[in-house]
Amino acid sequence: MKKQLLFLFAFSALALTSCKDDDMQAYEMEIIKGDWKEVKREVISGKDNKTVLSSSTPSGCDAKNLLFFRTDFYVSYTAYTGSGGADCQVNGKSEGKYTYDADAKILGIKFDKDDNRNYRVDILSSSELRIAQQFGNYDQDGDKIPDVTYISYKR
Repeated sequence: MKKQLLFLFAFSALALTSCKDDDMQAYEMEIIKGDWKEVKREVISGKDNKTVLSSSTPSGCDAKNLLFFRTDFYVSYTAYTGSGGADCQVNGKSEGKYTYDADAKILGIKFDKDDNRNYRVDILSSSELRIAQQFGNYDQDGDKIPDVTYISYKR
């Protein structure tokens, strides 16, 4: 009887552990879904991961650019152009697929006709998404350590 209870307990613990990962993945993908607008782009020193080397905020029609996610792994990016007033027009739309690893906090985005690009998810909430580029980073402050580009989005 004790062996059966021990086996049942071990099996239950294993089942709950594997479901927990799936639940977290689904929960975080539910948060990611929807429209996101870029609000800030920063390059932060790779040496201390604190010192801001440069910062910019989108303005004019660039402030209308949209990054969009669905829970079926579809992603799109819509870019706008114009003089910044009411005359902003869609300049192009890129569509593709994304992957998300909830444990490692890695978001992979692959637009059609482009390479997969990985980002580390630094902040994820219902109103804020902050990601760190895992590609194309280089030393911008001369300390021989690649600096990291962080992109912040809001709903």
